[in-house]
Parts: sequence; C-alpha cells; structure tokens
Amino acid sequence: MTMPAKAPEKVNVAIVQMTCSTVKQENVDKAVAKIAEAAKLGANIVCLQELFAGQYPCQEEDHLKFQEAEPIPGPASEAVQAAAAKHGVVVIASLFEKRAEGLYHNTAVIFDADGTQLGIYRKMHIPDDPHYYEKFYFTPGDLGFRSFQTKFGRVGVCVCWDQWFPEAARLTALTGAQMLFYPTAIGWLVDEKDEYGDAQVSAWETMMRSHAIANGVFVCAPNRVGLEGTIEFWGHSFVSDPNGNLLKVGSHDQEEILVVECNLAQIDFARTHWPFLRDRRIDAYSGLTKRYLDEGAL
Repeated sequence: MTMPAKAPEKVNVAIVQMTCSTVKQENVDKAVAKIAEAAKLGANIVCLQELFAGQYPCQEEDHLKFQEAEPIPGPASEAVQAAAAKHGVVVIASLFEKRAEGLYHNTAVIFDADGTQLGIYRKMHIPDDPHYYEKFYFTPGDLGFRSFQTKFGRVGVCVCWDQWFPEAARLTALTGAQMLFYPTAIGWLVDEKDEYGDAQVSAWETMMRSHAIANGVFVCAPNRVGLEGTIEFWGHSFVSDPNGNLLKVGSHDQEEILVVECNLAQIDFARTHWPFLRDRRIDAYSGLTKRYLDEGAL
C-alpha cells in the first residue's frame, strides 16, 4: 500500500487582501489572478478574504442580495478549484452559499493542491451589528469546527466573526489544525474611524494573536481593503506564529499578497514550552455549554 506523502515542515502561506467591485466576474477573475501570482511567489497555501466574489452584501437588509449567492460547487468555486489544480496550491475561498431555496450560508470551501475539494466550513457565529446585518442573510453553520488535511499541512478554517470566540479557535485546534485561517471582512464605519479606529484594529489583531498563543498554532487573517458604502475595510492582513509574533502585516489601504514561511516544527516547540493543552482542566469546563452562569448554576 502506498503511504501518503508527509507534509513538509516549512510551508509558504499566502493571504490575499484586495478590493472588490460590484461586478462578480471581475472579482472572481481578480482572485484567480491573485492565486496565480501567489503561486509564482512560492506560495503553497492561498487564502482569500471573506466573500471575495462581491462587495460585502450585509450593510443593509436587501432581499435582492440573495441573487448574489450560488451553490457549492458553482461558478465561483469551480474557478478557484481550477486555479488550485493548475498552480498546485491549496486554496481557501469564502463564498455566499445557496444551500437550498431560502437557506443560505457564509461558507469557506477548501481545495487541495490537486484541486480536490476537501470540504467546507460554514460560519458558525453570525453577527448582527450596524452595517453588518448578517443574520438577515446567513443561517448559522451546522458542520461544527473542522480542519482539513492538505498536501501542505492540516488547516483549520473559521470566518470573520468567529475570530472573536476563543472556543472556536480551541475546538478547531483540537481537531489537529496546525494553521488557523480566518477569511475576514472588517472595517471602520466612516464616522467612527477617528475616535475608535486604532483601538478597533488593535483589539482585532490582539484577539487572533491570543488564539495563536493559547493553541500553539499559526494564525492567518486575510482582510479586504477599500471603501464600500459606509465601511472602509482596513486591510492589515497578517500572519502570526504560535508565540503570537507577527510575521508579516499588510497595509490599511493597498491590495497585497503576503507570502509567509511557516515552520510547522514551531508548533510542538511552542506547545511543550507553554503546555496549555497539557494543563487544561477538561473536567471543570461544563459551564462553557451554558449561556451564562447564574448564581448557584454549578
């Protein structure tokens, strides 16, 4: 029996931050070109930003926006799949999925380097904030937290709002993920940027760097850039190592492909020096399955 090839220890990860137009095919074509460019730069794994095939649709509650969704497989995912196979890279792509009539998800699809679809992850945490009205559009994911064995390592995928929840990162890491990818669409509301902008970016970055440290994994976050409606997407895509060090950070306003070498051997080193997984008190965490611990609940 032929044994599968062992994934290399050193993997080049590319995260793509780009602007999006109102024309879907333009965005898909741009993403395919970015995958090709990332591969040329030496990438093994390429992750696109959240909902890369269009402008962010959730700034208002508009039934016409459902027309932007498509099934998986569908035209956008098939274009990305072909690019993965053509260039020999793993690709993670976030899409507006039409699962059935009246049933839609915010879904990431994962393709191996030969174009094989390894699976999908449906966004579990769905926000409902001013100009981020995702609950109107998306049904919460029902597949749980997952990771996928690729040619270049085991990747875990969550999506945007998931990144604020340590439970999501932990459960994904516990499936064996070596790298956590967070396709993202986050930005400033134009009238809030001056007062809150720096603090918002700092909180976002700090939260995900904490996931890297607490779980001993690489964290990779591609975010979009550009002004869409009342949101100025702030870019600042980055990759963090298992110690929380920023390996590379994107600008706030330019399209960029960040290619970063990730040495997966760092994971065991980090986890044996900071043995958080060893010291978890799994016998004492039943409260995490409750909404809130009222007095005397335990």
